[in-house]
Amino acid sequence: APPITVPAWMCMMTSRDPGELGLYGFRNRSDYSYNKLAIANSGNIQEDTIWDILGRRGKESIVIGVPPTYPVKPVRGSLISCFLTPGSQSEFTYPNALRSEVRKLVGDYMVDVKGFRTEKKQWLLSQIYEMTSKRFAVAKHLLKTRPWDFFMMVEMGVDRIHHGFWQFMDRDHVLYEASNVFENAIRDYYRYVDSLIGELLDFVDED
Repeated sequence: APPITVPAWMCMMTSRDPGELGLYGFRNRSDYSYNKLAIANSGNIQEDTIWDILGRRGKESIVIGVPPTYPVKPVRGSLISCFLTPGSQSEFTYPNALRSEVRKLVGDYMVDVKGFRTEKKQWLLSQIYEMTSKRFAVAKHLLKTRPWDFFMMVEMGVDRIHHGFWQFMDRDHVLYEASNVFENAIRDYYRYVDSLIGELLDFVDED
């Protein structure tokens, strides 16, 4: 698969290549002309995902943030859609009743950081941390309260912090400045995410 969010995740989840999925990027042709382009979403995916296959075999899944899972489709288990969701006012969960549960738990669930290409770097950093803490809080809640055989989560903060802070870390970057205040932002965030992943691993048994 090409190294771009759409279609890479669905290539992994379906074991199909972009040609088989008919999905090559965020914007796809709607017909054979060059004029009609449409934004990719879950409706473009006709192939079975791993959680579809598991569901038919009676297995329960928890799926959080895997692109593209908006609009949501039924799953045996619980699903929270990805960063392509217009916002938390949308129907971003399956079942739909899960949405109010998520709101009660973390307030405004952040599918993404709006305007992550900003120059307001301190604000961006706080937004990434807030989004990540909310997502992992929801993940832990679902792992505690739902039956599950398969769990998968995509954290968009890892992507967004690269977009926003790579120049501050990479000494070969044309915009790098020595001893800048954000030099360790990516490293520190990775440590934070690693600690949260460690907490999720407490839910995993010997199998």
